[in-house]
Amino acid sequence: MERSQARWIWISIAFSVAVIVVVIATTFDESTLKHILTLNLFFLAGAFGLRIASLLFWSARIRSMSLSLGYRVKFSHAFNLVLANLLAGAITPGQTGGEPVRIHELYRADVKIGDATAVVIMERVLDGIVLTVMGVLAMLLLGRVWQGLSVEVVIIVVIAWVFMIGVIAGLLISARNPQWIKVHLIRLLKWLSFKFPGGRFQKMADQADCELDNFFSSMNHFTGKSRRGLFYGTIFTVLFWTSEFLVASLLLMSLGQQPFIAESFLFQLVIAIIMMVPLTPGSSGIAEISASSLYILIVPASILGIFILLWRLLLYYFNIAVGLIASVSIFKRELTLKEEVGTKAADVPPLK
Repeated sequence: MERSQARWIWISIAFSVAVIVVVIATTFDESTLKHILTLNLFFLAGAFGLRIASLLFWSARIRSMSLSLGYRVKFSHAFNLVLANLLAGAITPGQTGGEPVRIHELYRADVKIGDATAVVIMERVLDGIVLTVMGVLAMLLLGRVWQGLSVEVVIIVVIAWVFMIGVIAGLLISARNPQWIKVHLIRLLKWLSFKFPGGRFQKMADQADCELDNFFSSMNHFTGKSRRGLFYGTIFTVLFWTSEFLVASLLLMSLGQQPFIAESFLFQLVIAIIMMVPLTPGSSGIAEISASSLYILIVPASILGIFILLWRLLLYYFNIAVGLIASVSIFKRELTLKEEVGTKAADVPPLK
């Protein structure tokens, strides 16, 4: 691991730990200790099982969408791809670092760069659509709970929603006008190659023409003959977010509380939308503050800190742990490939 990556991991963890320590310190009392000692391990295991299930649904989404474009990505490769993506997301603002990892790993599974990019972007589009629909339903069914939220939280949610809708609209417009986007993007890359010589941007500009054609072709496939991939992708997206959101309810039950499924589902939706705004690495600190501000409305203050700790252990610290393991396996594979290329190059006789 590069030193800069390690530094961002520690910075991200520091944000998270600082907020959790403050929440626990300000809510800890005698009943807190009682809840810890009587923690229901059955529901805790169920929450962990749901977390694993959500990652499996994510892997299935990538595999089914790639298959609709004609690529057979092994499920084991897709699962390792998702795990490695978790680490990158944990150390980048708004969890945006996961996209390049997923694109790279799909490329390693013999998916063209343009097609891999289309799959990953369409994932984001599906996330945005599903979260927006869930948000509308939540507003209709839980209007009273919305009224209990602070003005600041509502403003942030609205901004995040506008951002998601803007991204989706931008992608749809670009798919309808691919040639215009292509011309201007290639111009931008050529300008960057002139301003920052070194070959990196020039190489990207040289490859952009072909890869952009692949990308827009794949985007059109998803709304055309590859609609099956979009259909299954939507199903797995719903299953993914549902599993993620229900983790909190099982954690509440493990602490002897009611699941508050509807309210908790709404809170998790709000938190997920807020976390998409690129503010801190992995949205650490932001997630804890948001969860504390929301769950204090329905759970006793004495268990709030412990609940936030368990929730982040499963949905954040777990990401870093499994992401590191998956990233190490990818690093070893890349090292082996590099050695094989070097060996083949050494075996080629010199030209006379």
